[in-house]
Amino acid sequence: MPTVEELYRNYGILADATETAGQHKDAYQVILDGVKGGAKEKRLAAQFIPKFFKHFPELADSAINAQLDLCEDEDVSIRRQAIKELPQFATGDNLPRVADILTQLLQSDDSAEFNLVNNALLSIFKMDAKGTLGGLFSQILQGEDIVRERAIKFLSTKLKTLPEEVMTKEVEEFILTESKKVLEDVTGEEFVLFMKILSGLKSLQTVSGRQQLVELVAEQADLEQTFNPSDTDCVDRLLQCTRQAVPLFSKNVHSTKFVTYFCEHVLPNLSSLTTLVEGLDIQLEVLKLLAEMSSFCGDMEKLESNLKKLFDKLLEYMPLPPEEAENGENAGNEEPKLQFSYVECLLYSFHQLGRKLPDFLTAKLNAEKLKDFKIRLQYFARGLQVYIRQLRLALQGKTGEALKTEENKIKVVALKITNNINVLIKDLFHIPPSYKSTVTLSWKPVQKADASQKRASEDTTSSSPPKKASAGPKRDARQIYNPPSGKYSSNLGSFSYEQRGGFRGGRGRGWGGRGNRSRGRIY
Repeated sequence: MPTVEELYRNYGILADATETAGQHKDAYQVILDGVKGGAKEKRLAAQFIPKFFKHFPELADSAINAQLDLCEDEDVSIRRQAIKELPQFATGDNLPRVADILTQLLQSDDSAEFNLVNNALLSIFKMDAKGTLGGLFSQILQGEDIVRERAIKFLSTKLKTLPEEVMTKEVEEFILTESKKVLEDVTGEEFVLFMKILSGLKSLQTVSGRQQLVELVAEQADLEQTFNPSDTDCVDRLLQCTRQAVPLFSKNVHSTKFVTYFCEHVLPNLSSLTTLVEGLDIQLEVLKLLAEMSSFCGDMEKLESNLKKLFDKLLEYMPLPPEEAENGENAGNEEPKLQFSYVECLLYSFHQLGRKLPDFLTAKLNAEKLKDFKIRLQYFARGLQVYIRQLRLALQGKTGEALKTEENKIKVVALKITNNINVLIKDLFHIPPSYKSTVTLSWKPVQKADASQKRASEDTTSSSPPKKASAGPKRDARQIYNPPSGKYSSNLGSFSYEQRGGFRGGRGRGWGGRGNRSRGRIY
């Protein structure tokens, strides 16, 4: 084993030789042997090996392996020095291997070391983006779970920071191709991260790009499968995928496939849906997603049949008025429960799809059913007016901080819901029923735009997704108002839907288990 003095002496030989350093193979071999010495020798070797690496291509494997030994040393300062110098080995055919090594080193729990690995990856990214991605995706597909997890998070957070000259069209196409391979077996959380990665790519910001992403999500959702409402994995996967698809829909990228699946398979099983997520009103969640998608539904093959399913489900939540006894009082013990949050979603969805078949209520229903529907609408409208008056009175004169209390937040949301339902019911009371009014769903932000900027399309003002794609809209701001008759509800819900389950074949968490992996160093 060489001493410190011998290392310095051989370093001098190579440094003095400048461009002819390659002629002094023995001197470089002494430096490589420095990794077998003590702490001081190792620190010097960590700096000297990469400095002269380019002069000795025939010793490339030996040099990289020597540096890797230092990257795994027990002394954290030696590890950090060795990692910091790794990008100097990223030349030619060695770059993908160095990227692979750095990706594995992401599993470090030392924060300084972890940051060095991140910086080293970013520096070689700028040398050769595709080569670096090759190393990252190799580990995502074949590496240990902790490495896979951190490699995916690296891509989801760092790609967007890279300049356009690095993220070329060719590089983005490579990311899409490799991502499709990974998406064959992902967890729910991984799927969300990959949607964040892909939706941030410039080449996928176009209409055709968004359509590609929707097709990817539809494939993950497996809309050809039989829907099992009692299978929590099946339900979670569908809702997770739908949540990723919603912000991608627009007047040019249609939600038809998803809306059709919801109408045909999910609505008929609404009351049977199950979830492991505590406190989540799974039925309301489904109805909200359907409402958001309904604005962007294109031509539907079985429109009348699906509209009928939607109509029948709406009737379940729009009760008939209670029968009156001879003395004029209710014959029953209590008035029906008015579930405003459910009705807002169903009525909005029916209103959106109904405009595609405007004679549904008049030509497709018999007179008795239409009469029954009008009675239900009228009864619900009467209850609405009472609530709206109460809410306006309760909120009258309140501004600023006063509106931020939990109680008043509930009332503000309740007022949005009841006003929306009121507008939609008025439309349906027209003769013939009208589908012209637009409302903003109660949980969606009100869009501010001057008249000259408003689109001609009616459904745009109702629930347009943001122009820029994201991994999925944040649902933790959603508010649920579902009061029992005569009282306000305090059930103001909030939840995040992005940390659950797994997808295809599963990955050992959530929806099944992935195959076993090799463990230990594979570089």
